[in-house]
Amino acid sequence: MENKGKYYITTAITYTSGKPHIGNTYEAILADSIARYKRLEGYDVYFMTGTDEHGQKIEEKAAAKGVTPKEFVDEVAGVVKGLWDLMGTSYDRFIRTTDEDHERQVQKIFKKLYEQGDIYKSTYEGLYCTPCESFWTESQLVDGKCPDCGREVKPAKEEAYFFKMSKYADRLIEHINTHPEFIQPVSRKNEMMNNFLLPGLQDLCVSRTSFKWGIPVDFDDKHVVYVWLDALSNYITGIGYDADGNSSDRYNKYWPADLHLIGKDIVRFHTIYWPIFLMALNEPLPKQVFGHPWLLQGGEKMSKSRGNVIYADDLVRLFGVDATRFFVLHEMPYDNDGVITWELVVERFNSDLANVLGNLVNRTISMSNKYFEGFVSSTGVIEPVDEDLKTVVTSCRDKVSSKMETFRVADALTEIFALFRRCNKYIDETEPWVLAKSEEKKDRLSEVMYNLVESICIGANLLKPFMPDTADKILMQIHGTERDYDLLNEYGLTAPGTRVTQEPKPLFARLDVNEIMMEVEKIRAAQKAEYERENGISGEEKETDVIDIEAKPEITYDDFAKLQFQVGEIIECEEVKKSKKLLCSKVKIGSEVKQIVSGIKAYYKPEEMVGKKVMVLVNLKPATLAGVVSEGMLLCAEDADGNLALVTPEKPMPSGAEIC
Repeated sequence: MENKGKYYITTAITYTSGKPHIGNTYEAILADSIARYKRLEGYDVYFMTGTDEHGQKIEEKAAAKGVTPKEFVDEVAGVVKGLWDLMGTSYDRFIRTTDEDHERQVQKIFKKLYEQGDIYKSTYEGLYCTPCESFWTESQLVDGKCPDCGREVKPAKEEAYFFKMSKYADRLIEHINTHPEFIQPVSRKNEMMNNFLLPGLQDLCVSRTSFKWGIPVDFDDKHVVYVWLDALSNYITGIGYDADGNSSDRYNKYWPADLHLIGKDIVRFHTIYWPIFLMALNEPLPKQVFGHPWLLQGGEKMSKSRGNVIYADDLVRLFGVDATRFFVLHEMPYDNDGVITWELVVERFNSDLANVLGNLVNRTISMSNKYFEGFVSSTGVIEPVDEDLKTVVTSCRDKVSSKMETFRVADALTEIFALFRRCNKYIDETEPWVLAKSEEKKDRLSEVMYNLVESICIGANLLKPFMPDTADKILMQIHGTERDYDLLNEYGLTAPGTRVTQEPKPLFARLDVNEIMMEVEKIRAAQKAEYERENGISGEEKETDVIDIEAKPEITYDDFAKLQFQVGEIIECEEVKKSKKLLCSKVKIGSEVKQIVSGIKAYYKPEEMVGKKVMVLVNLKPATLAGVVSEGMLLCAEDADGNLALVTPEKPMPSGAEIC
């Protein structure tokens, strides 16, 4: 097969503050599927991932645990690498920002930028968010909190080095305008241009003195290199970049990167900070940065404090590696956040993996053994239904490749499973069990079985980048061969007389959702106990975790009866443009839809709201907030710190149900 050239793909490097959940692990699986597919197409792929290991948050966590920062990150990096290995990620290098070659080059990069006048020393005074490792001005805060994560910020003043971002801003704007493929999806590009670049860039703090866990600035040892200049540089240091001009053959071969795959929350750093650093170093920019959406647990971000975290190793224990890969790849939309729940994983496992794929392979092998002792041969006894099957099968490769070109991986998987579904339909159309009753139909039956084995073989080859172990098991059971990409749109390459396995093994056995949920409850209980242990929450504290508020005057039942509460379903939600804290929701209540404005923007993103069942005060007199009419009120609970949470029904209830 012709070598199509090099392809360098990276992920964001995972911050070593703790064990990554399935939403973080998804990125490694997504990158792996792209890397594997590019290899299948004939590209010389280099795939790099790794861990980001410096910063104040790490220093504080290590101190709380009574270990050194290096001991802390060694342990967490091992956990991250173990999860990536568990999920079958075929990376070529797992880089750590504590690696000696990386640290040495970051020091050289910093010094080079300083000596050429792009970095200067000054003093920073502002508001600092430790979890995000970001400085903010008062005007950038949302309700007095970090605009990225909603947590508390603290005043900070310290001497620091700064990078002259504005020096390169116009050049970056021109690059983005002349390279429309640079930032994907387009919505991310528009956000970067309108919210950050066009309003004007502030100089960026690139060193810190208030903590020590970082790469020292070698000519000013009071300072350590700040996170973004350190972490982002991994994409070039990891393949042999040298700031003195002696870069390795690998660097010269693979840079610029073909794809930086990252989460949508860090697009700013990868499409503004990183390109500007590269411009200052006079290095080419990556060809494309793709900001993928989040995978949410039941519509909410995962966090230990919420008790809704799902980890890859727990999914693997209950469903297996490839089933976990399938779910996260298949359920993540191109531009909107995906949703994962334990129940949904079981549903997809049973419907797509057990019923569609597993059943197809098992039936085909069993019938081949029953009717022809496992031997499959084409006899040329063709009917019109065969041509339709062959058209679907031979067109699948190009359909999948078209989706993969734009990283629509979920759609690519859908195309492959359309092939498998067509095979199942073909069985129903040809009815092999009926053909087997007539000796005159034996050649026709042989052709049918050959077509099924050939089609499954092509489907398994296309499936391999996404579910590698499953694809291997299928090919092994039908004694199919791995085929070059160039041959995956050709039909009839299964050798006559090929014999399928005599003992087919089910690929996926149907699962009982109740049994799975019993295991899930054990997982949740263990996670809750771990969270309480990590945060020093004792049994006594748990029992007294209450809030007392000032009592309002008593009311009569007649007063209460005037209030109409119903269950509503949020069908649309958007930010109120003139407000920093308001969201506007369209709420379906029975057959009616009301528009309700709520001050919960700091706690929920619009995409998280859609689909939620909420409790609504329906007969509140309409009011206008920030120029938008509100026709009711969503009920929320508020804790002692002012954090809000929507009040939702404990059990599934229909929209419009009365709350009494």
